Amino acid sequence: MSNTSNTVRILVVGCGNMGAAHAKAYSLLSGFEICGLVSTGKSKDVLNEQLGGSYALFDDIKIALISTKPDAVCISTYPDTHEAFAVMALEHGCHVFIEKPLADTVEGAKRIVKAAEMARKKVVVGYILRHHPSWTKFVELAQGLGKPNIMCQMTRSKPIQVNAIGARLTDEIPENNYNYGQLQIRFADGSIGWYEAGWGPMMSQTAFFVKDVIGPKGCVSIVARTAGADGKSDKVDMHTNAESLRVHHASLNDANQFAQDDTWIDMQDEPDHQELCIREQQYFLKAIQDDLNLTDHLQDAVNSLHIAFACDESVRSGQPVYL
Repeated sequence: MSNTSNTVRILVVGCGNMGAAHAKAYSLLSGFEICGLVSTGKSKDVLNEQLGGSYALFDDIKIALISTKPDAVCISTYPDTHEAFAVMALEHGCHVFIEKPLADTVEGAKRIVKAAEMARKKVVVGYILRHHPSWTKFVELAQGLGKPNIMCQMTRSKPIQVNAIGARLTDEIPENNYNYGQLQIRFADGSIGWYEAGWGPMMSQTAFFVKDVIGPKGCVSIVARTAGADGKSDKVDMHTNAESLRVHHASLNDANQFAQDDTWIDMQDEPDHQELCIREQQYFLKAIQDDLNLTDHLQDAVNSLHIAFACDESVRSGQPVYL
């Protein structure tokens, strides 16, 4: 880092919803010091006012990097800028926090990872749920169920096949696009995953919060009575709230009955979206200060992007895609 203290001077690039949330997190954390705000429009002025009006403002990231000489850069801009901005920041000797997706192509994501290795700097991708205590416990319990029906973080296995379907349920999007889809994914260790997503006013108000992990030893489910309530599918915080975990045990006794009742784990620590952004940035700070190994973190980012593009290819071709 360019400064001699433990404080990380950070340049915030992109001042929309996520950029503003991260900037507010930096302003509350003693380990960070904002050295500038960057956006092409007026969002930086609005954010600067919200933060007290004392920060340097820039329209251009290159000029901002040269002028402020930051230790780190937060990138919350459109995906098609991610690769260029991240590589530029790394080449200026900066650590990078970047909103997902890591890039807008798989090859671009790999180039960012390579640039980070060359610069010996940290790159953290904004996977906000990885910092939610309920979801952390969900992953921990899932990994104890044998070979389960779960995704990249839980399996720690390479994705090898994607099947997907999609449907266009509104005339408000282009004819070649879709707003509802399902995917099935197979991993090298035999695990499989299923994911369903959609957006728009036609989406179910009851089925949007179904999150289960199943393995030979049982299953674990997120039970969110409040988050899953009618009329809350469009609330950002409701998609991260967990409230309770229900663990079902598959073992049977001699009478062919379940040997153990389901276990309920009530999650008292239920952070809102802003608090999760703070925890993300605490992790970013820890990655920098404690020199955390982010190899798996970045491989997951590349894999998830690879899966997303394979999903779209499968939807359009009607065929499975092998990774």
